Amino acid sequence: MIAPRPRGAAVAVAVMLLGVLGACAADGGMSGEGEAAGSVTVRVAAAADLKFALDEVADLVAAEHPEIEVNPVYGSSGTFLQQIENGAPFDLYLSADLSYPRALVDNGKAAEEDLFSYAVGRLVLWVPDGSPVDPEGGLEVLTDPALRRVSIANPEHAPYGEAAVAAMKAEDVYDVVRPKLVLGENVAQAAEFVQSGNADAGIVAKSLVLADPVRGVGRWYELPLGLYPRLDQGGVVLSGADDAEAARTVRDVLLSEPGAEILARYGFSLPGE
Repeated sequence: MIAPRPRGAAVAVAVMLLGVLGACAADGGMSGEGEAAGSVTVRVAAAADLKFALDEVADLVAAEHPEIEVNPVYGSSGTFLQQIENGAPFDLYLSADLSYPRALVDNGKAAEEDLFSYAVGRLVLWVPDGSPVDPEGGLEVLTDPALRRVSIANPEHAPYGEAAVAAMKAEDVYDVVRPKLVLGENVAQAAEFVQSGNADAGIVAKSLVLADPVRGVGRWYELPLGLYPRLDQGGVVLSGADDAEAARTVRDVLLSEPGAEILARYGFSLPGE
């Protein structure tokens, strides 16, 4: 694997993305806004691919339930799983892999009735403006010698990284691309590597390339669903929640028709589709 290198002015450009995505790095994510006076705070551990969509859902919650303050932290689903198992004080967990919150149910950290599915994620191959390769050529283009660094989320704890590896193996390009890989702590950081110039291409979440800060930046191609395991995303209200009913209210807004419309705009499919 290759360690990413900052590239002067490119880092400043990346602030457009990272400043919104947050420093989703080794500490597991980025905390949201502070608690408003007189409100009930729901602390949400959320997969990095949800950053822009969940921010809009939080606005819906604020409009419909002004007494509830949604305080999201964005990062790797696997890292959050470990943190919650070790007692991290979250109320609601939104994972990029349904099996993670299910594991918390199995371990007594949450109740079966509080487990839910909310979306199905999609992978895209994203290249910056001026790239010598056409992403429409699929993952085969990653073998081009002109591409020296390819970013993905760390497959050891990030579902999108695991799916990216599976897709490359399905296309029989993984062995060639592996030496080029730059691993982000989560899928948002993998996208930032492309945006900042620290990677020549990236396999990232569709929800991130559809977000306003980078919409229309570079070129992307949606990978066929058959190349990687279905990214069933799910969540759970945690047994240790300070206010479980408030956490369930946030869940209900996410699963409502307006919430589903927000998710669809960011490229997510609904679980039943």
